Amino acid sequence: MELLIVVGIIVLLIVIVGIYLWTTYNGLVTLNVRVDEAWSDITVQLKRRADLLPNLIETVKGYAAHERGVFESVTRARAESLNAGTPAEAGVAENHMQSALKSIFAVAEAYPQLQASQNYLQLQGELVDTEDKIQASRRFYNGGVRELNTKIKTFPNTLFVRSLGFNEREFFEVSDAAAIAEPPRVQF
Repeated sequence: MELLIVVGIIVLLIVIVGIYLWTTYNGLVTLNVRVDEAWSDITVQLKRRADLLPNLIETVKGYAAHERGVFESVTRARAESLNAGTPAEAGVAENHMQSALKSIFAVAEAYPQLQASQNYLQLQGELVDTEDKIQASRRFYNGGVRELNTKIKTFPNTLFVRSLGFNEREFFEVSDAAAIAEPPRVQF
């Protein structure tokens, strides 16, 4: 009888540990997929912005042909943004992109007839909308990374989750947070 109780307790403990491992693993897989999805959302929005920039540049170029340096910096920042593969690289590219966008909008402010152009206004509005979406995607991504990293670092998960192939993920941060605190604006 005592042996049966001991075996029953051992079986119960094994079942409880098994259920814990199963739910922990599935939770980590879910969080990992959510973080991957959030990163994908960021890259989609960065690509959308990169696709809008050539149109914006061509529109502004028609009015400000002598501002070549501004256009080259925007083009470089666009390429850097498209080539960023990690959150750290994207953060650096984001700083450069924000500086380039501020430059192009500064050029646009110098040309009142450009500011009245419907094409320019539409592109500028789409760009601001895209910047807002990038910020929202970034917050969603960082929230997912926070949840995943917290689950990985908490005890007792920290004892075994790395051996299951789960590692902490990198936040999407920029070195100059003030530069991206809000989308670029043009004041007419």
